[in-house]
Amino acid sequence: MITITKADGFAEQAVFNQLKERGGEVDRQVTAAVGEIIQQVREKGDAALREYTARFDGAVPARVEFNKQDMQAALKSRPAAYVAALRRAAENIRDFHERQRQQSWLQPLANGAMVGQQVRGLKRVGIYVPGGTAAYPSSVLMSAIPAQIAGVEEIIMVTPPADGGANEDILAAAAISGVDKVFLIGGAQACAALAYGTQTVPRVDKIVGPGNIYVATAKRLLYGVVDIDMVAGPSEILILADETADPKYLAADLMSQAEHDVLASAILLTTSEAIAEQTKAELERQAQNLSRKEMIAQSLRDFGAIIVCADMTQAIGFANELAPEHLEVCAENPMEYIAKIENAGSVFLGHYTPESVGDYYAGPNHVLPTGGTARFFSPLGTDSFLKKSSFIYYTPEALNAAKEDIVTLANAEGLTAHANAVIVRD
Repeated sequence: MITITKADGFAEQAVFNQLKERGGEVDRQVTAAVGEIIQQVREKGDAALREYTARFDGAVPARVEFNKQDMQAALKSRPAAYVAALRRAAENIRDFHERQRQQSWLQPLANGAMVGQQVRGLKRVGIYVPGGTAAYPSSVLMSAIPAQIAGVEEIIMVTPPADGGANEDILAAAAISGVDKVFLIGGAQACAALAYGTQTVPRVDKIVGPGNIYVATAKRLLYGVVDIDMVAGPSEILILADETADPKYLAADLMSQAEHDVLASAILLTTSEAIAEQTKAELERQAQNLSRKEMIAQSLRDFGAIIVCADMTQAIGFANELAPEHLEVCAENPMEYIAKIENAGSVFLGHYTPESVGDYYAGPNHVLPTGGTARFFSPLGTDSFLKKSSFIYYTPEALNAAKEDIVTLANAEGLTAHANAVIVRD
């Protein structure tokens, strides 16, 4: 199911190279297909949405649009235990993202001048919630709650139809999260509808949320027409483990990501050969009892690996090179390593902090950069839904004091009209 490699400067690099190529280059066929979908939705609007929904989802739902009253009805229909868990998770997510809130500011300067920054939420955003191999109410919470905190005026959600209708669990999560409207459309066509608007789907300023390769490609192609959070690829987890780690926990955590997709990546970097062997055995044992064991087996076989490292310093170096989406530190003293971890979407510290805690409950966002992009991308957050405008106010006295410097700089660049705009204000 998974191979064990001992780091020697060459063997592990072969594994890393395979992982880095996992997403592959941009698939030209997918790009062409998505480009055609975008063009048709732009030109034909709702008619194109109906056509693609029938083609890709089997049939057009009798009802496509749902309002807040519908979401509240779905919430009331859900089991009490589910609703209670959803509300507690939402409370944690809301508390975490409230702490990210930014403020506008103003700084007085000499001679009565001032500069500042105005921070405000986007007017309307679209959140994409997957509904393919699994439905993810947790992604509703993670996308909509930060948008609500940021002050977004209208939150539009798109999600593929489930068995010809709406997934009640997703609608319930939408009710708790402050979503304004839900549309049962998915794939590249949903992204195109959000970017350009149709007769029924309003145009948004930004699209966020995870999706398959068609969704990711659509977001990439639409960037510029609309803002996006990131171009996310298949899910991934990397675990750093010393000799105190429990192989049973390690195997369970590796499979928690492998069950997402056959392209998902699950990597264990450990300083112990014994832990490596025992974890491999645990993977074989535990997988037999899981509902997605075939997908897990393929994911681990194709994109999983256990690498035995000389020490934690080497393991952390490898982790920083790979820049994983999820990074667990299963070590005796995990806090001593946190400052050394430079590239990771979200870090999980200790033996009792499985990745699942972050996916559902703790509060930090689970919409994370993948494919090594944690080197320069950050998790989705409150600031993802903000825009900032700077402002300047100068009095005659302030402009006169700065005039000589401004004119000197403008003339140095050959922009005499810039200089003149100051000179004429004598």
